[in-house]
Amino acid sequence: MKKKDKPIILVVDDSPDNIDVISAVLRYEYTIKVATNGERAIKIAYSYPQPDLILLDIMMPGTDGYEVCQVLKADPMTRKIPVIFVTAKIAMEDEIKGLELGAVDYITKPVSPPIVRTRVKTHLALYNQNRELDRKVRESTMELQETRLAVIQKLGRAAEYKDNETGMHVLRMSHYCRIIADALDYGDEWTDLVFSAAPMHDIGKIGISDRILLKPDKLDMVEWKEMQRHSEYGADIIGENKSEILKMAREIALSHHEKWDGSGYPNGLSEDQIPLPSRIVAIADVFDALTSVRPYKPAWSVEDSVALIKKNAGTHFDPSLVNVFISQLPEILKIKEKYSDLETP
Repeated sequence: MKKKDKPIILVVDDSPDNIDVISAVLRYEYTIKVATNGERAIKIAYSYPQPDLILLDIMMPGTDGYEVCQVLKADPMTRKIPVIFVTAKIAMEDEIKGLELGAVDYITKPVSPPIVRTRVKTHLALYNQNRELDRKVRESTMELQETRLAVIQKLGRAAEYKDNETGMHVLRMSHYCRIIADALDYGDEWTDLVFSAAPMHDIGKIGISDRILLKPDKLDMVEWKEMQRHSEYGADIIGENKSEILKMAREIALSHHEKWDGSGYPNGLSEDQIPLPSRIVAIADVFDALTSVRPYKPAWSVEDSVALIKKNAGTHFDPSLVNVFISQLPEILKIKEKYSDLETP
């Protein structure tokens, strides 16, 4: 996907006049996105490409600015986007509350154009510096990260060994997930989390008996219900944890068999109710399963596998992610070739 050319500023205010004023100040240097309510602001913050900074009104009907800030700062996908409150609420306690929620600054209404330009420029510069610092920290701790990832991958493969000759499945599908996540451009940190957490998606198979897991024939209804419980077993095995990787791994283990139309399991989630990492894993997991030899089937061709995924966009899979998957297919096929089942893990 094409990266953005100019920094993106999201302006959130329930007054179109206020939006027009701020947009007029910034539009020549930045790409402006706007939202007139908190719900829309949150949706834009998660969209591709993400805003680099948010100018956020506090007093709005429905979800107010404080709530918007709280939601964004609670999620690693959006928490680092700087938020500046633009508001007529100028009491000290209001400012303290906003800063405690994670905002980086306050601008009072009516706005002064020079102040708006200066504050935006300053906080974008700080944001870019922090991103560069994060990059350097990741580089300096690469050995530790690689060791941690290796441990997680081995745990993930422990479940796959029970599932009879799935070979390099965990390694391939986690790389597929990384490629898809990276194309969404939510930042290197989030992409790394998806890549690191994805191998744990089927860890719950450890809790399924070999009689069911290795049965060569079609499962009966009782057996199929038990097989479905591997999602819940996986979430239980990983458990509640402060680690961002394990939090996401638990989320993926529980919900990677949910379907876009709500017909999946275990909770019948649909569309955006399904966590984004789980939607990514769903595509990567199915593509690798289809194109791999299994005891109960030969490998499908890439063409037939892609055709099935396209056919199920909007039912099984998130249609927008299917488009991303297809756009990244050349890179995905390189991974498929590199980590083929003929190679030694």
